[in-house]
Amino acid sequence: MPYRRLPNTDQARLRALKAAMNMGSLLSPADLAFSQKSLMQLKIFYPHFEQVLAQYQQNRDRQAKIGKLLMDQFRAARLYVSHFLQVINLCIARGELKPDIRQFYGIDEDERSVPEIGTEQLLLHWGKCVIEGEEQRIAKGATRIYNPSLAMVRVKFEKFLELYNTHKDLLNTSQKLLNKVVEFRTQSDALITNLWNEIEAAHDQLEPELKREKCTEYGVVYVYRPTESR
Repeated sequence: MPYRRLPNTDQARLRALKAAMNMGSLLSPADLAFSQKSLMQLKIFYPHFEQVLAQYQQNRDRQAKIGKLLMDQFRAARLYVSHFLQVINLCIARGELKPDIRQFYGIDEDERSVPEIGTEQLLLHWGKCVIEGEEQRIAKGATRIYNPSLAMVRVKFEKFLELYNTHKDLLNTSQKLLNKVVEFRTQSDALITNLWNEIEAAHDQLEPELKREKCTEYGVVYVYRPTESR
């Protein structure tokens, strides 16, 4: 005996609601297998549910697009920041600069290795240290460092920072929209359950197979258990 199965995906929920709403448009109130109250709830709820799902998906799509751009820009900015610090070390090794110059960038003057910049947070930290440190050094009348220059490092870092902040905002928006989606799912499941209960009750006088056939027209879904044959 097949059993009724409620939707377990958002698209399935929309299909179930849409099927019932279509029947509400086709049939007169006297012929409809569920109440006018339920039809009114359905007409009010459906467009809002559809809209919040669309907004959530659109935001997720943009989040994924910005996320890819962010990863590319992270690699570029990390390379420029790292290369700038490597040039500092090379200048010190050649005797062109003194080791204490490292302190401008938040690095111990005896530290000869380039800081690890493997995460976005580390890049945010070291990018800021390099830019602010070089600005302070130049303000004191020091010779500018080139290849890469501070201007190039700044361009790459600020582009990364822009994308980072945009992606962060999109993540926050996605979470807020997801919370709304979860609320709508709960309301949707309750509405569908009530609709299907009414629909099945309206066809209770029919033979089981015919009852399922009529209820299916309203979007009610029946499935067979793995051990059952059709």
